[in-house]
Amino acid sequence: MTRIGVATMMAVLALGAGSVHADVPRRGAAGVPPVAVPEPADGKVRGDHAHARKPVEMSPAAQPAEFTRELFGPDPSYAEKPYDVDAQLAIYGGKSAVIGPRPPIEWGYPMYQAGPLGETLDLLGDKNPMRLQLLAFGDLRLGMAYNDNGALDTAQMAARLNLNLDFRITATERVHLFLRPFDRVEKGRNTRYEFGGNQRDRFGDAEGLFDLTPEAFFFEGDIGQIMNGLTGEYQRYDIPIAFGLMPLLFQNGIWMEDAILGGAITKPAMNSPTLDISNMDVTFFSGFDRVTTGALREADNRFDDHAARIYGTAVFIEAREFYIEAGYGYTDDKRSDGLGDFSYHNATLAVTKRWFGKISNSMRVIGNFGQDPGRNFDKTADGWLVLIENSLITHLPSTLVPYANFFVGYNRPQSLARDFGAGGILKNTGINFETDGLTGFPKLDDTANDTWGGALGVSYLFNLDQQVVFEIAGLKPFGRDEKPGRIARGDQTALGARYQRPLSKQWIFRTDAIYGLREHDDDLAGVRAELRLKF
Repeated sequence: MTRIGVATMMAVLALGAGSVHADVPRRGAAGVPPVAVPEPADGKVRGDHAHARKPVEMSPAAQPAEFTRELFGPDPSYAEKPYDVDAQLAIYGGKSAVIGPRPPIEWGYPMYQAGPLGETLDLLGDKNPMRLQLLAFGDLRLGMAYNDNGALDTAQMAARLNLNLDFRITATERVHLFLRPFDRVEKGRNTRYEFGGNQRDRFGDAEGLFDLTPEAFFFEGDIGQIMNGLTGEYQRYDIPIAFGLMPLLFQNGIWMEDAILGGAITKPAMNSPTLDISNMDVTFFSGFDRVTTGALREADNRFDDHAARIYGTAVFIEAREFYIEAGYGYTDDKRSDGLGDFSYHNATLAVTKRWFGKISNSMRVIGNFGQDPGRNFDKTADGWLVLIENSLITHLPSTLVPYANFFVGYNRPQSLARDFGAGGILKNTGINFETDGLTGFPKLDDTANDTWGGALGVSYLFNLDQQVVFEIAGLKPFGRDEKPGRIARGDQTALGARYQRPLSKQWIFRTDAIYGLREHDDDLAGVRAELRLKF
């Protein structure tokens, strides 16, 4: 507001009160402008016009602010300057709209639609309007690799399709279906053509698979929003729920990464001034089938995802610049085949914090206890894992990330649940502990069974348009060589590298290489290239 504008506005307010001299025309009189009421800069009307303002009413706790003329000035004028499109874009860092690929199925209304919402249906109540939408999206992975896993080696081309179908009912309720039609997940096989290696003689040159068994099929919504519509009144709570064949991922997939047949309910966004908790979520979940865990296997040592039920809770807390994750779960062996009871308890605690503005650190502990299979069977979940993850905050914190991760595993630590293709409990420790879920790319022992070790590496993202990773990793076993369940027969060390970049808004190229030395076992090596189509 200009300096003149303040006085003018106050004069208009005084005129509008209708208590000025009779010879002062009112606003709107034909052809006669209103008379300006003189008013000093302190906002107090003096002289004959003092009665034109009503007394100011305000809270006893409030105090009037002093008026300073220097804080007000005229608005800038651009009347003499031509409009410059480039200069206007520069205000936003030169950014402009990115026209990306559209989903192949986009029924109802577009994904990421701009502008006001369209028409809705009130079948669930006018306070939870329905707006139906069906989307299909995912990615197609095409890979070629030479993998030498020691006893088995193969040269192959492989394909994997991740297809998501999302039926959105309201802003918070939806039904989601996830398919991998080119895989036979329960057997760890996928569509491929093998053109070299000794594995070619075992399985044949090619295998084409087509399987529409859902990998996930679930409903999710919010009880609070549903009750808004049913009662016609806004609720003061949010309670997200989900049920069906649903994926659950806790602690970046370290403690749990599996799709279970069951349900989950969450109480989100809680806080406690007394405990200085700024945000806390609590999730309760249970699974009655399709629970995959390395602790329950079939007689031929294959995973048995129909053998267990799980019940658990996961807690996320933000307090005093710490991020805390805790969880407890119970795995119930529901088999009655006389092979023992392999039920067990699983608990975890993780603390993440940035220290001194230089190091991001996470410390995780996972422990299994209470398993007693009886009949002289060996325990399969009776250990613990300590995992320490560190990354250095450099002068390029978003692109240059050196990291150092370390672990110690005792006996047989297990995640609460892990999918067939999710890898082992050390999957996130480094790229040398991670397979590709496509060609069977080689990796170090990722079970943490009676081993300790770690990974040192660096990731560089250039200008956020490509990535390169170099890493050295290793592990060392401890305890008796014949200890049950231990996979590593001796020391293992590997060098690994990864490079990836987008070729377009839809295509991504990635290549990986690894060479590993394994004491008392054949060395391993692998090189692979992959094209990924995002749609």
